[in-house]
Amino acid sequence: MPVIRVAEGASDLELVRAVRREVFVVEQNVPEGLEYDELDATSLHVLAVAEDGTPLGTGRLIHGAEALGLTGVVGRVLLGRLAVVKAARRTGLGVELVRAIEQAGRERGAVELELHAQVQALGFYERLGYAAEGPVYPDAGIPHRTMTRVL
Repeated sequence: MPVIRVAEGASDLELVRAVRREVFVVEQNVPEGLEYDELDATSLHVLAVAEDGTPLGTGRLIHGAEALGLTGVVGRVLLGRLAVVKAARRTGLGVELVRAIEQAGRERGAVELELHAQVQALGFYERLGYAAEGPVYPDAGIPHRTMTRVL
């Protein structure tokens, strides 16, 4: 059974980067320069690891309206960079990661969560209570749509 925890320290952040590299850079051909950004330094990262320490999944919570470009939106946080390695998909790990990030948001005073979902993942997020808003738009060359959920 994987352990899900808040990433702490440089070694955990390397595991986070390894998952994102495998999923986004290698599998989905997202340019590495786009995958890692200045928000990584101030985000809360959640990490899922196997019993042997192998990283299986990750996601990040971005809080602070200014960082999100959401000036005037009180209590909204952003879930981002949710990734599960191929070997751990369809195990429920993605759901557990989303719920852990939601809980971290609640603990920080969030009342609403926003995410930018790849179109192919809309159904996954809809099953978790998220609603799509607005048009489809490209992000790193991949079609995305904004989704929100009241916590």
